[in-house]
Amino acid sequence: MEFAVTNAGPVTVLAIAGRLDSNTSKELEDKVMGLITGGAQLLLMDFGGVDYINSSGLRVLLMAFQHLKKSGGLLHLCDIKDYMREVFEISGYNEIFPIFPGQAEALAAFPG
Repeated sequence: MEFAVTNAGPVTVLAIAGRLDSNTSKELEDKVMGLITGGAQLLLMDFGGVDYINSSGLRVLLMAFQHLKKSGGLLHLCDIKDYMREVFEISGYNEIFPIFPGQAEALAAFPG
């Protein structure tokens, strides 16, 4: 699993590449929690490089969402492949997370 962190104004962008499963979800959890505890309030996770996600990966997203929500922060997701988007829809996660086609749309949807 690979990560690239950039900033777009007040938004922290985390681009993820690889498989998001039980073997790698702890890596993502550590990365995301490090960003949040480091002060990230507006977080965009770019899934353009992710080709697989399972329930352990979804759990990390939910945990990040809950931590950010407590402190008034927001989590947006973008560039999720169609076949993975079905997983979000079946699990109802598409109702929890704003999902955008690309970074530009996701960044524009943050307040400010």
